[in-house]
Amino acid sequence: MSFVDTLRQWDEAVTCADREDLPEALSIFLSIQQPNSKICFDIGCLHLLNQDLDAAEKAFDCSIRKDEHLAVAFFQRGITFYKQKRYEESSADFQRAFKALRNNQLIDYKALGLRYILYACEVLHNVALAEAQLGNWENAQKNLAKALDYKTEAKLSVIDKALQATLKQKLFRLVEFPSKTLFKPNKHYVAELEKKDYLGKAKVVASVVPQDEFSGFAPLQPQVEDGPAAPKEPEVLRALEGEAHTVLFEFVPETNDELAVVPGNIVFVLQKGTDNWAYVVFNERKGLVPYNYLEPTLDISLGSKKIKGVARLHSRDPPRIPERIQGLSPGSTQQQPEDNSCFVKIRFTFNFAVLVPSGSSYMVLIEKISKKLNLNSTVITLSSDSRGKNLIDNNTEMEDVWSRAQGGRITLWCTTKEQSDGKPQKEVYLVALHSYESSNPEDLSFQEGDKIKLLSKVNQDWLEGQCNGNTGIFPASFAEEVPVDGQ
Repeated sequence: MSFVDTLRQWDEAVTCADREDLPEALSIFLSIQQPNSKICFDIGCLHLLNQDLDAAEKAFDCSIRKDEHLAVAFFQRGITFYKQKRYEESSADFQRAFKALRNNQLIDYKALGLRYILYACEVLHNVALAEAQLGNWENAQKNLAKALDYKTEAKLSVIDKALQATLKQKLFRLVEFPSKTLFKPNKHYVAELEKKDYLGKAKVVASVVPQDEFSGFAPLQPQVEDGPAAPKEPEVLRALEGEAHTVLFEFVPETNDELAVVPGNIVFVLQKGTDNWAYVVFNERKGLVPYNYLEPTLDISLGSKKIKGVARLHSRDPPRIPERIQGLSPGSTQQQPEDNSCFVKIRFTFNFAVLVPSGSSYMVLIEKISKKLNLNSTVITLSSDSRGKNLIDNNTEMEDVWSRAQGGRITLWCTTKEQSDGKPQKEVYLVALHSYESSNPEDLSFQEGDKIKLLSKVNQDWLEGQCNGNTGIFPASFAEEVPVDGQ
């Protein structure tokens, strides 16, 4: 499904929801073949309105998996867990939502198409309520006291009432998201869906042909003599590493690892996986593209020679995008469960799965997880519950852990901590080698020469940083590290 088709169905579904036709809106949303994070969030909200909590949880899982920084999705999944009386998981999700706020008082999602403001004090309010449901009244009071530091005048009375209730060890009301409020597509994109006639009807003003009424783009007879005999020589493509391929079909990325391309683009394939995904470079940006969307370019000459034999673009429908397996990233191979194997579902800021032999030692399990997260095993903490009380480490009797597996499957919780040798971690700064203009809301814009504070490494090609008061992600190749003294 093309981006235009997705945009049209998204707009149609939101229109149905606005006129209270919620079943039709949900039906249209579910028919979208490749929903993005915002569409998955909308689906979850509609399921929540229908009290279909299991379907709502799956939709918010999908939204978070596609965008790990969407705080409001963590907030909504926390509400879903709360209504299922899964208070430990509810508290954990509310805390993740607060972490995604990055010490800000609020996030206004209006710029992203959602008329909603997520307040940090309300998130902490719900953390306190989940803790109160678990009987942890002291933790509830601490979170409400912390909420006072992030309060706004409009929300002060809510926090005060909740704090008074905890002092009497009484429950208080949950702050809920207005589920009829949905993400809407960009109105400027929607406006472009309708065809427009910018030229109008042509009219012949003068012609060498008597009674000429032709109004096309070519005259009945040549109007100028000695016109150009041949088209200009095509622009020479700059040689890049990898094998040149022509893009046959439009591809809209769903994750930061994928690359947007349109028919006619020339990309250079650096690596082709066995799962039909290709790692390519285009316009100095690298990412994954389905290999069946590409066709090898026959011959691209260098210097001042002409480009020969560029593959013809096809007019057929695009092929099917390679299937993504939950817990496996694009570019990895699908693993088939065996009789003596166990699927371990890991609940992290996003969910993923690893396959290990049943009865494996702790070292085998932690090595699999550390490889998946690309982190040292010493900074990973595992537990068999969401609150981290039942820790799993090298001293744990793994027989007790595997005995809780049902049907060859088990769920564990994972947290990470910064590596430290007891000394304060020094801040890392980068200097921008090139200017970068953000193309997505989560990207970070900067100019050549700007200093960027490194916050985290997203993957081998993308970093998260802070520059000029803004926070976002950017290509790692656009900056290099400088000494702290060079700030």
